[in-house]
Amino acid sequence: MKLPILRYGDPILRAKGRRIEKIDHRIRELAANMIETMGAANGIGLAAQQIGEARQLTVIDVSRVEDRPSTIRINGEEAEPSSVMPLVLINPELELHGEAELGVEGCLSFPEITGDIERSRSVMVRAQTLDGGIEFEAGGLLARALQHEVDHLNGILFIDRMSSAAKAALASRLKRLQKETKRGQCVRRDRELQPSETAL
Repeated sequence: MKLPILRYGDPILRAKGRRIEKIDHRIRELAANMIETMGAANGIGLAAQQIGEARQLTVIDVSRVEDRPSTIRINGEEAEPSSVMPLVLINPELELHGEAELGVEGCLSFPEITGDIERSRSVMVRAQTLDGGIEFEAGGLLARALQHEVDHLNGILFIDRMSSAAKAALASRLKRLQKETKRGQCVRRDRELQPSETAL
């Protein structure tokens, strides 16, 4: 089921996700819905906060991106990134490796806003999947996506990683997005408070 994606200005985007202790039917369904939502939005990553759940759960799929390569090593063996996509990661932990580099990032919670963000070139990941534990090393776009999504799980947004000059240049657009989000929340609350037309 496709879910609405929360936009900048919604307070849940700043919430640190709770650890997931049990992978039950609800978590599996949530992961499946997040994969569908991410695909429908042409995204390469989606964190649970972005669909209104403050949990340590993210989904990633870089398999459709051809102009920004990714690498992955599982148990020390090089693998084809597309062979493990989409990734469902629960309670992920990252270890940053290599030098940092600038790269363009966007975010589904910030429509039409991008910025140059400094990220480590590679990361070591330890996480749970829906089927057990996983440990792998990622590079390229996948490493960047992992850092972006794990930030989300900790209430950190990509604009927090921008230079102050870049953030200042986007200030008016960010304010407008916040206002639109708050307006949308007020409209939703008003609708919820309206008595149902079918109520007796």
